[in-house]
Amino acid sequence: MKRRSILGAAALAALTTAFSPVTAVAESHSFTIALVPGLTTDAFYITMQKGAQAAADALGVELVFQGAPDFNPVTQVPVLDAVIARGPDAILIAPTDTVQLIEPLRKAYEAGIPVITVDTFIGSGVYQTGAGDADFPLAYIASDNVLGGRIAARALANAIGGEGKVYVSNVNPGISTTDQREAGFKAEMAENFPGVEVLETQFNENDANNAASQLQAVFARNPDLKGVFGANLFSALGAANGVQQAGQSGVIKVVAFDAPTSIVDNINSGLVDVAIAQHPAEIGYYGVVSAYAHLTGNSIPVSIGTGFTIIDASNVSDPDVAKYIYSD
Repeated sequence: MKRRSILGAAALAALTTAFSPVTAVAESHSFTIALVPGLTTDAFYITMQKGAQAAADALGVELVFQGAPDFNPVTQVPVLDAVIARGPDAILIAPTDTVQLIEPLRKAYEAGIPVITVDTFIGSGVYQTGAGDADFPLAYIASDNVLGGRIAARALANAIGGEGKVYVSNVNPGISTTDQREAGFKAEMAENFPGVEVLETQFNENDANNAASQLQAVFARNPDLKGVFGANLFSALGAANGVQQAGQSGVIKVVAFDAPTSIVDNINSGLVDVAIAQHPAEIGYYGVVSAYAHLTGNSIPVSIGTGFTIIDASNVSDPDVAKYIYSD
């Protein structure tokens, strides 16, 4: 099952109208575009890099991919400073914190380097309004994370029969995407599934081992636990491992946000019931295209929504679905 936000489709249509890759290549501009991921070792961002590189190759620009090995503003900011010092023509970045990356990114803006945020955002993620201290990026390109959280809630509620205790395994507060997924999940449960009790969120600091231990601790306190929503890759895989270690595979249902290659075995074994795959290659591709469009004097949408695909045991072997499993 595939879904794309109306906003995303409209934004991409507008971008296509404003910019023609064929024309751009003919103009033979030479630009360097930097992509700073949330971290370099995650299959999600590796797949995003591949999409960005495909666009860069088509447009004849240089793509620089430089990031930190962990999802942390403390390690991302020095990388960003080094990228700014290189003076690229544009920066695409997945900020690791909505607040702590504002001033570091302002350095790029004040240096005349256009900034586009991908996957995650700073401030509210609503840019170019003339209000607030974080509206200077040109655009935000990402999945609809609130809707993704709502779909995760529906999937988990259906898997547990519409009643029982569940919780969210999340990373840290202050990360735009996972904050939104949790908010969408909780809103959907509250509005449409009154029989489901959502327990306190567990924050694992993006550590799968922590997520596994937390699952077992929550289960010890709540032996009637029915399900868990992993709000990102490490949260989901860690929680799923915790379910297995607790001897509750198939009993405690797991819905995972993100779809690395390991998700196939987890779905086929029944450890994970549903995975929500984003389309990171699209995010990277449209990030480069948007940056190039701006650099060649074209207007671009302020917000571009990309799609995602729902993967479960019924479709995980379908090639049209399997292509959305992230590269590693």
